[in-house]
Amino acid sequence: MSRKKVKYSLSNWDLVSVNPSYKVWTWKDLFSFWAVNIQSVIAFSLIASLYIVYNLNTFVVFFGTLIGSLLVYFLANLIGKPSQKYGLPFAVLLRTSLGYKGAKYFGFLRCLIGIFMFGIQTYFLSKAFTYLIRISLFSIDSSILENQIFLIFILGLNVIDWTSIIIAILFQSFLFSIGINFNKKIINYSAIIVYSGILFFFFVILLNDVKSTSKAFIEILNYKNLIDKNNIWPLITIVGTVFAYFSILLLNFGDFSRYVKNEKELQKGNLSLILNLIIFSFFSVFIVIGSDVYLNLKFLDLNSILTSPNDIIGKFDNLTITIIALLFIIVASISTNLVSNFIPSQYSLINFIPSKLNLKSSSFIIGLLGFVVSIFWLSLISQIGILSFVDTFAAFFGPLFGVIIADYYLIKNKELSNNDIYSVDGEGLYFYSGGWHIKGVYSLFIGFIFSSSTIWNVNLMFLQTYSWIIGAFVSWITYYLLAKK
Repeated sequence: MSRKKVKYSLSNWDLVSVNPSYKVWTWKDLFSFWAVNIQSVIAFSLIASLYIVYNLNTFVVFFGTLIGSLLVYFLANLIGKPSQKYGLPFAVLLRTSLGYKGAKYFGFLRCLIGIFMFGIQTYFLSKAFTYLIRISLFSIDSSILENQIFLIFILGLNVIDWTSIIIAILFQSFLFSIGINFNKKIINYSAIIVYSGILFFFFVILLNDVKSTSKAFIEILNYKNLIDKNNIWPLITIVGTVFAYFSILLLNFGDFSRYVKNEKELQKGNLSLILNLIIFSFFSVFIVIGSDVYLNLKFLDLNSILTSPNDIIGKFDNLTITIIALLFIIVASISTNLVSNFIPSQYSLINFIPSKLNLKSSSFIIGLLGFVVSIFWLSLISQIGILSFVDTFAAFFGPLFGVIIADYYLIKNKELSNNDIYSVDGEGLYFYSGGWHIKGVYSLFIGFIFSSSTIWNVNLMFLQTYSWIIGAFVSWITYYLLAKK
């Protein structure tokens, strides 16, 4: 009796398992990957605030960031290994634990949040383009900016703002749609360029006033009362804050680890996360302190110190330094947007309609929707408190992680069938109940109840930075108990 023909309708050139000969990423590529994730305006401000503004024990902050990064390292290895072994992106790997329909819809949720964040990040990226355009026009003729056309605002944006957003959207959409090999080059070159820029500003700041800058830097090294029970909660908070920064990216780490040569390179590369965080933290804090000295504030008032690169640049009365800084911010913002928002959205969107979409068509859709978010961000979206709802949807990410890990390591014993992953055959291993794995869905929602409660329950909001971990753990243990039967 001949076996009926199996339909592999879930396959797609961009979703299929990576050919072993195409697995060329080494630990150096992962070093750059983690670098571009850390080299963001948000991370710069966050790190500087932890070390300076909040006036915490410096070594408590350091140990907190170290513990947080070690936790990310451990979990990145866990979620990265199945994708590295089988060459699968996150959205496809999800089929093994939730069924192909479960993966389709819950993966799409990751896509929507990624597009939303892409749009917001693009809006802030466009501000750098706006500064460059204004500087260019002012250099030509300062009176140009007084023209009536620049005083007309639509959705809170004038013609320069609109131009900047369009440039940012088109530029990113074009770059990111070329393919993974080109994206790899973007990641690697961006990491080098941004670190070079940081090093440049380090010396600019240092050489301005070596004595005062060095003294101010040493003064923040607060190590008094290091062993003190009052440091316990700040330590816990810092660990949670550091982890929360990387948590969304963790879920989709398989989108990148699928291209890594072997498990050894994966572990070595992930370890570079810790090194990157230490390097970036040092330079961020030093530049913030040095900038304060440079601006003649002499590090006298912690409440007035500037931690945002955009705010610091705005205070520099040096056109050359301003332009160079803006260019570095543009590079850093583009590369961070690529790995944190765009690529995860691409794979999840393609997985939603694998028979119709590819990298180029999905890039067009993401770019269009991201443009809509960008133009409405200032006038509407930022005003209606929508971020709480975004955080609520993101509360699924930890549970999704927990379900995947429990399924792969505890239920399937690290063994998957590539053929069944791309099949809609009712006899396939991952067809489950009409394409849904009910036990996985139950586990997911139980974890979601716990993680989302830290967002909406006032009494539990102190645990919000740990919502991802809480949801992941609850879904992990729930899935294991249900699926092992």
